[in-house]
Amino acid sequence: MAKKLRRVGDRDKEGAPKATMRASYCVDDDMADSSAPKPSSSVKLVLLGEAAVGKSSLVLRFVNNDFQENKEPTIGAAFLTQKCNLPSRTIKFEIWDTAGQERFASLAPMYYRNAQAALVVYDLTKPTSLVKARHWVAELQRQASPGIVIALVGNKLDLTNDGESGRGDGDNEAVEGEESGDARKVSTEEAKSYAEEESLLFFETSAKTGHNVADVFTAIANAIPETSLKSTRGSGASNAVSRGGEEQRVNLNGPREAAKEGCAC
Repeated sequence: MAKKLRRVGDRDKEGAPKATMRASYCVDDDMADSSAPKPSSSVKLVLLGEAAVGKSSLVLRFVNNDFQENKEPTIGAAFLTQKCNLPSRTIKFEIWDTAGQERFASLAPMYYRNAQAALVVYDLTKPTSLVKARHWVAELQRQASPGIVIALVGNKLDLTNDGESGRGDGDNEAVEGEESGDARKVSTEEAKSYAEEESLLFFETSAKTGHNVADVFTAIANAIPETSLKSTRGSGASNAVSRGGEEQRVNLNGPREAAKEGCAC
């Protein structure tokens, strides 16, 4: 059976290392090319951000290429996996999608501890969510592992004029309150400038349309230092995580739920 790959390389995205963006693919676990074995490394990645900015929707789009208009808030955390097939190796993301509610904020360190990468997500239509994102970035820089790769991600691009026109590459400065009904409240220039100051990867995405979502994870996979990668080949590490698309939820209000199958592949 032919394998379908989503190509997301060859372009120099906002903050993404140009030299490492070529010929990269994100694939499902059961779609990985077994004809040419490559080193396999696991990467712990955590998503942080205010509630309702679309963290879970970004993960759902990346893992299952799906979007749910009315997704319920994450309680505690959700755990999923997905692979990125790079030219030199396969990266297996072990993704912790954390709850954005303030009552769970104190538990975040247990999820970003030993993480090699983090997505800090804000809502392009909500300025206060960028303030919260800055808080998370500062906390990661203080307390997370040295060398952690952080991507600042502005989500809900589909609600802006950039999203409607199909641009959204970060080259056009948005104007707040345009009469056309643009819901954008955080300009690309403001967030991108902050990301550059803090040496963060930067993207504006739409979990609804899928715009830039795979590019974010591919850029992170390329940016992980070789020295921080842990090999899963020849060890039991690959058996310790779910196969791509399978979701496990950690409900901090009660007993842990059984693993839920979320992949329709």
